[in-house]
Amino acid sequence: MKINVKYFASVREAVGTGAEAIGLPDSVATVGAVRALLVARGGAWEEALGDKRAVRMACNQIMCDADAPVDDGAEVAFFPPVTGG
Repeated sequence: MKINVKYFASVREAVGTGAEAIGLPDSVATVGAVRALLVARGGAWEEALGDKRAVRMACNQIMCDADAPVDDGAEVAFFPPVTGG
């Protein structure tokens, strides 16, 4: 399965790209599993998306949690929480 991943704001700055297409192993079926796969890359990926980081997620432009399913061709996005004032 292939998906498109987008990174926004400080996450984009940390990983050095705004988007990429990735192939997923069969074991990766949720947004949380996609995040874990990216964290496993280590380095900047682990720093930006690790469990200790507050990161919001969306699948196909709908906010979601880690249990949201991912289908072939999906767009998964990661971004920091937004604050207002």
